[in-house]
Amino acid sequence: MANYRTTIETTQSPQAAFEYLSDFGNTRHWDPSVARAHRLGDDPLGHGSAFLVVTRFWGREVELEYRITEFEPGRRVVMTAETPRLRSVDEITFEPPSAGGGTRVTYDAALTLNGPYRLADPLLQRAFNRLGDAAAAGLARELNP
Repeated sequence: MANYRTTIETTQSPQAAFEYLSDFGNTRHWDPSVARAHRLGDDPLGHGSAFLVVTRFWGREVELEYRITEFEPGRRVVMTAETPRLRSVDEITFEPPSAGGGTRVTYDAALTLNGPYRLADPLLQRAFNRLGDAAAAGLARELNP
C-alpha cells in the first residue's frame, strides 16, 4: 500500500474549498497525472456521486471510477475507486486554520494494489510520492490563485 498526505492552507472558505474539491471532475485542473476527468450523472453532488478519472501511471492511462463514499458538507469528503488491480481512497478534510480566515485542507490518499500486483508495492510508494508532490503543488496553485 502507498500513502500520500499533504496539508494546504488557502484563503478560501471551508465551504468554497469543499465545493471545488468534492467535484472530482476538477482534478484535471490541478493534478498533472490526470489526462481527463468528469462527473457521471446530473444528480446533486453528494454521497454516491460518481466521477470518471483517467490518470497516467507508469506510462499507461488508467480509467478509475470514483464514488463519493462519505460526504460531510464543508468538513470532509471521501472518494473511493476500485478495479481488479487496485483500490484508491482519497480523503479530504477542511478546517479553519488556527489563526485568521481561510481553510486548512488536508488531502490523504491511499493506493492499494490487489493480488499479484502487490509485488510492485516497493516501487509504488516512490512513484506515488512523485505524483502526490506534483498534484499537491497544482492544488496549492489552484486554491490560492
